Amino acid sequence: MKRGISLLLPIIVAVILLLIPTPEGLAPHAWRFFAIFVGAIVGLILEPLPGAVIGIASVVIISLFSPWVLFSPEQVASPKFQMASQSFKWAVAGFSNSTVWLIFGAFMFAAGYEKTQFGRRLALILVKYLGRRTLTLGYAITFADLLLAPFTPSNTARSGGTIYPIISNLPPLYGSKPNDPSARKIGSYLMWVAITATCVTSSMFLSALAPNLLALALVKSSIGMNISWTNWFIAFLPLGVLLILTVPLLAYWLYPPEVKVNDEVPRWAQNELEKLGKLSRNEILLLAFVCLALVLWIFATAWIEPAMAALLVITLMLFTGVLEWKDITGNKAAWNTFVWFATLVALAAGLTDVGFIAWLGKLGASLLGGISPSVATIALLIAFYAMHYLFASTTAHTTALLPAMLAIGSAIPGMNMTVFCMMLLTSLGVMGIITPYGTGPSPIYYGSGYLPAKDYWRLGGIFGTLFLVLLIVIGYPWMLMMF
Repeated sequence: MKRGISLLLPIIVAVILLLIPTPEGLAPHAWRFFAIFVGAIVGLILEPLPGAVIGIASVVIISLFSPWVLFSPEQVASPKFQMASQSFKWAVAGFSNSTVWLIFGAFMFAAGYEKTQFGRRLALILVKYLGRRTLTLGYAITFADLLLAPFTPSNTARSGGTIYPIISNLPPLYGSKPNDPSARKIGSYLMWVAITATCVTSSMFLSALAPNLLALALVKSSIGMNISWTNWFIAFLPLGVLLILTVPLLAYWLYPPEVKVNDEVPRWAQNELEKLGKLSRNEILLLAFVCLALVLWIFATAWIEPAMAALLVITLMLFTGVLEWKDITGNKAAWNTFVWFATLVALAAGLTDVGFIAWLGKLGASLLGGISPSVATIALLIAFYAMHYLFASTTAHTTALLPAMLAIGSAIPGMNMTVFCMMLLTSLGVMGIITPYGTGPSPIYYGSGYLPAKDYWRLGGIFGTLFLVLLIVIGYPWMLMMF
């Protein structure tokens, strides 16, 4: 019954919007496209079907009804206009997007981490040397996520798939049990530090969160701006360093563990490392390959497209046996994300193609008329950040709101669009902390039994507000100086 309602609601929302008269100044076909787009976003939020299925269905519907949804009457009436081929070309455009391939390639890196167990080894080494005190163990978890983040575009894979399986073994050593008052002994603190750390690192690196890469494609398609890996890193650097150094301590103060010192954790980590044995050939090769990818992404973008660099590294992993072809073909998460993001890129670009974004930009700019660019930047950032409460997916949030925000910003005279874009984009990771469903690994930690709902919402509000304030107070002046 619940699934049926979730399946019908996106359709109902789209139909209601279709029945509403077209707003003044907007072409009818653009309003129809927007109606279907909103229905798709509602579907992504409710997820009655996998995101990739919703994306494909939306693209197919728009293509089938392209004379009324995708193209203007003037285009359709042109004798030289090949409607069938143009609608198909639009539908599959996202699959040729370099950012989509970069996302896919980075998922293969994550598969390499998992198969070789190199990610697990990194985390265990940090726990071994920093795990005696609960506070330093919090820093070990944070640094483990930080080391993995530049090479892992899925914070679900990084934190939920690598960090969580390790730290979930730690609380029982001290009688800290899930769904029990004893959870506060140490388990609650460790889980909160882990989810907070991955939100920070997701903002710190372009390649640390899949929606970051999607956002990059949307910025390029919406306003034609290219943002490099280096520029992203520099933009968030002062705030990122501050948060990495203070988040475990802040959690220690606001959500203090009962166990302060623990001698068992380093010994457990040492035993696990002994089970792993010496660094294997494949682990060494993986480390070399991901470092090669990072070097190419940072220094060689003028000679090789980042997505091609990722494909080069995947080829090297296949030739050397770090990965096998079945690891590629059997990676359902990678292929699902590939299809999902490709269709989302097409849908978001379609809003620009039909003229909806330009219309929305003019409307937003008129409402913000007379406001200084600085005030407008902060106001739009706060709105963009706060509306994440409405989304169970950073991807859906990015797809639905980023093009509109960019359109509004670009229509405001004197707006520094580079800084405005960087403010919006670097907020995508840290905003995930505000709800138990705000980012991929959130449900994993929320469902661990160590973070009760009232604690999660309270801490999410505190940390989320702090991150936003610091982004405005520290990040904004820094970006204005740098860009």
